[in-house]
Amino acid sequence: MTAVFSHGRLRLYLLKLLDDGPKHGYELIRLLEDRFLGLYAPSAGTIYPRLQRLEVEGLVSHTAAGGRKTYDITDAGRAELHQRAGELTALETDIAASVADLSSLAGEIRSEVRGSARDLKRELSEATRQTRRTRWEAPAPPPRPASTGGPQAELLDELDQRLAAFTAEVGRLMRARQFSDTQLRTAIRLLDGALDGLRRLLR
Repeated sequence: MTAVFSHGRLRLYLLKLLDDGPKHGYELIRLLEDRFLGLYAPSAGTIYPRLQRLEVEGLVSHTAAGGRKTYDITDAGRAELHQRAGELTALETDIAASVADLSSLAGEIRSEVRGSARDLKRELSEATRQTRRTRWEAPAPPPRPASTGGPQAELLDELDQRLAAFTAEVGRLMRARQFSDTQLRTAIRLLDGALDGLRRLLR
């Protein structure tokens, strides 16, 4: 739970949300997530025990329909909100500050991730260019033995052309646009998997 809700302040904020109208538990979770711009959301295991405690204390009540409980604030709950109006104002101020801090942190993380993705893309692009350069600058392979003539030689030539086309296409795709970190990791796994498959086949 985010520190802004320590020392029983979450139960006060739940009363505040219920004062706006009856809600079921997952509505309260969604409202809290929206309040924190999606950067924090309490779990059901955090919300429901507090609602049950508030009900035991007579501050909320519930009605059940379709297997779902809808919670509503009671007169006693509104009286507590009124008595703790100053605490609620301070809590709203702390929430606003917490959201600002979380947004700043999220922005820093996004910048770092984008930077890491750009670095990885550059490394992959350079590796692709080096692979192509090495391929074209490498000395010509020795003539194939006579036993590789005929259809097998044609298949080897086709495999060689496919490898060259594959390398060129990977390079073209890498230059086409920026990629997310997840896309790049997936591409690496696909390449590793394809290479492992070829190793097993050609051993």
